[in-house]
Amino acid sequence: MEATKAEEPFLRHVETDVLIPKMVREKAKELCAEKVTAFNHCCKETGFLMVFKCRDQNAALKECLTVHYRDSALFEECKQEYIKEKLEYQRTGVAAKNRSQKLPTSM
Repeated sequence: MEATKAEEPFLRHVETDVLIPKMVREKAKELCAEKVTAFNHCCKETGFLMVFKCRDQNAALKECLTVHYRDSALFEECKQEYIKEKLEYQRTGVAAKNRSQKLPTSM
């Protein structure tokens, strides 16, 4: 059953509330990569005192991630990407993560 632009396939609760938000979180981490790196660097440098010394980096990271988590356009983009992957899986039976096969390096 192929979905048209007017009709989307039915999405289960777990897809809309767990799987698609997971995609949103992953994309948000990519979009906030600079802030993630800064926070990680601060944590590595300060050790146990990171709770106190990395407050600014943590606040900046949380703010960046929250902006993207609440972005309805990003959610819709991830939803469409998920639907595309779901339809492709239904068509081929091959999961997206298994589609790219590695070729042998020597023959």
